[in-house]
Amino acid sequence: MVMISDTFCGELETRLGHHFANSALLNEALTHSSVAEAARPGEDFERLEFLGDRVLGLVVADLLMERFPDDNEGDLSRRLVALVRGEALSKIAKDMDLGRFLILSQGEVDQGGRDHPSILADSLEAVIAALYLDGGLEAAKNFIGLHWASLIESITANPPTDAKTALQEWAMARGLALPVYTVTDREGPDHAPQFTVEVSLAGHVPATGIGANKRAAEQAAAALLLANIEEKSE
Repeated sequence: MVMISDTFCGELETRLGHHFANSALLNEALTHSSVAEAARPGEDFERLEFLGDRVLGLVVADLLMERFPDDNEGDLSRRLVALVRGEALSKIAKDMDLGRFLILSQGEVDQGGRDHPSILADSLEAVIAALYLDGGLEAAKNFIGLHWASLIESITANPPTDAKTALQEWAMARGLALPVYTVTDREGPDHAPQFTVEVSLAGHVPATGIGANKRAAEQAAAALLLANIEEKSE
C-alpha cells in the first residue's frame, strides 16, 4: 500500500485535532480505490466510509438533540439529512483541503479526483471512522462538533426539506402510496460511477435523475418530479 509521508500525516493530524496511535488507519482512510495497490479488499477507504457514515449520523443526531430541544422527530430528521448529505460532506472536505492529502492514481488525479465532490465526501466519512477507531467516539465527536458547527447554526430557523422528503410528505398528505425509486442505469468506473434513477408516484409521469451516487440521483429525480407536479398544477 502507498503510504503518505510523515510530514503530510502530521499536517493532516493537526487539522483533524488528533494524533494517531495507528497511522495505518489514517492512511487507509485516504486511499482511493483507483490506486493499484489498493485493489485488495480492506486497503482502500470504502470499508471505513461505511463505518464513518454511521458514526457521523450518531454524533450529528446527538448534537441536534442538544441544539434543538423543542424539535419533533420529523424536524430533527430533516435537519439530520441536510447535515450528513454528500453536499455538506464535500463542502467541509474542501474547506479543510482534504483533497490534497488523498492517495489517488495518476489517472484519477488527471481527471480532477482531488476536487471531485463524491470522492471528497466518501473520504471524509472514512477519516471520521479512522478517528473513531483510533481515538474512540470522543475523538470523532470533537472533530465533527468543530467542523459541523457553522452548518448546524445555518439551519436554526426552519428545518430544511430535501426533495425526497418533500415529495414523500406531498404524497402522504394526499393519501398516495410512497414514491418508488428504481436504479435504471449505472455507468462509469467503480471509482467514479454515474447512476440513473427513476421515481414513480401514482397518477404522475415518472421522472429521472442522474447523480454520482444513488442518493444524489434519487434527490435529482424527486426534485424533477416535484417541479413537474408544480407546473402541472399551475
